[in-house]
Amino acid sequence: MTRHPENASPERRVAALESAFEARGLQPQAFIDAHVRTTEEDWVPQNGARVVAKAWTDPAFRQRLLANGRDAVAELGLGMPAHHRHLVALENTSSVHNVIVCTQCSCTAYSIIGLPPDWYKDFEYRARVVRQSRTVLREMGLDLPPEIEIKVWDTSADTRYMVLPLRPAGTEGWSEEKLAGIVTKDAMIGVARP
Repeated sequence: MTRHPENASPERRVAALESAFEARGLQPQAFIDAHVRTTEEDWVPQNGARVVAKAWTDPAFRQRLLANGRDAVAELGLGMPAHHRHLVALENTSSVHNVIVCTQCSCTAYSIIGLPPDWYKDFEYRARVVRQSRTVLREMGLDLPPEIEIKVWDTSADTRYMVLPLRPAGTEGWSEEKLAGIVTKDAMIGVARP
């Protein structure tokens, strides 16, 4: 009886794949190492924090970000994968609070706001934030007054979102670098405020 590869242990499957790559002159470990470096060094929330700080201090950049997020972040040297055709920046105001979700899986604009946190991938968050956004946000530590409208945005295959948080009072005159230091991944998802 032939054993099917899908029934093999993960270690045996990895070894079989590595052997197949090496037999063809390919270097899987170099690819894996480069990918790990990219995710650890390039896909970090500090990228989005720079974008937010720039939008808070430069009204013309803010307008470009709101009009075409993908082009605006490129101005700062930040790239996005080809399949992320659109980056939509959602501006929080004193009367509207935005939150993002991917109801299908866990898609985010990862090259801008970093890889999604574990709770973002959790089915309970993905299902409940759409129906019970105010309750979910309160459970996560963000208790918004009832007069603030909450808008939930569902990521799609080609459209990714980032929240442009409301700039905190008392930060006038701060440098972009100092402002970026108070922007978190959670704020760019919309479950927290800076």
